[in-house]
Amino acid sequence: MKPVTLLPRLALVAALAASPVMAEETPEGRSMMEDGILLFLEGLQKQMEPTMDELQTWADELGPALRSFTEEMGPALADLMEQVEDWSAYHPPEVLPNGDIIIRRKQPEEVPQGADEGATDI
Repeated sequence: MKPVTLLPRLALVAALAASPVMAEETPEGRSMMEDGILLFLEGLQKQMEPTMDELQTWADELGPALRSFTEEMGPALADLMEQVEDWSAYHPPEVLPNGDIIIRRKQPEEVPQGADEGATDI
């Protein structure tokens, strides 16, 4: 860039930085920039309000069902966790057409090397 064209640009940047508009304060003692940010955040909050209300409603509806599931299935899942030493030796659970859930053990050639040592392939 030529030094001749750079000088007017630097002068413009310096003038904008020293501008009294940026230094003006509102009656509440905030700068105009702070007011702009607050207005932006308030607008964002108003836009998100319906979605957040829906999320709260969904959580309120799901809460009792999740508590019930935890109370009923918690002991069985804890027992299962104690029985299975190495989860990498099993395929993901499958749901059969009749609703049964099965967890198949992998064949020895399918189990990653060092799986029983807690190693992770990357």
